Amino acid sequence: MRTGLIQRLGEHWQARELVLVGVFATTSKLTSILIALASGGMNPLGLIAKNLVFTLLLLVLLYKVRKPGTLMLFAVVSALMSLMMLGTNVMLVPPLLVAAVIAEALGFCFKAYERSWGVIVLTALFDIAYKVVTLGASFLMVRESPGVFAVIVPFIALGYLGSVLGLIAGYYSVKELRHAGIIRS
Repeated sequence: MRTGLIQRLGEHWQARELVLVGVFATTSKLTSILIALASGGMNPLGLIAKNLVFTLLLLVLLYKVRKPGTLMLFAVVSALMSLMMLGTNVMLVPPLLVAAVIAEALGFCFKAYERSWGVIVLTALFDIAYKVVTLGASFLMVRESPGVFAVIVPFIALGYLGSVLGLIAGYYSVKELRHAGIIRS
């Protein structure tokens, strides 16, 4: 007899949904790497394109799997993939998880998964919370030299511009996927 968390997860998540979360998290990481390689590193267009694709894939996933906790699960899988594949800075993982918790909590309070526009707002909240918490963590690391922090802010702003473009592109992508019958809601 199964008890506790495993039983509750079994009742909440289907294997198909867990696979979708894993596939979308993997796809978002791999496309980010490919865009960074193709654009030649850290440049404004590459940064905008990486955030655009990440937000677009996240929005499509949240429309496809409309269950509370999907965003948090996506963030955990994405953070684990970043740590294993990229050897990324460990300081970037807590802002991702904190932003996911904030967005999930607000989404749960306002029942964002039950409304079409709620999923878009949830994704936008996650993106803005991630950028703000990342800026806060960056400020804590470089607070002795504010000039360095001033260099970071435009990169975060360009990243959010890509996220906003990703929300717009994701909205139209979801419309087309609904028309094709891939997303039903």
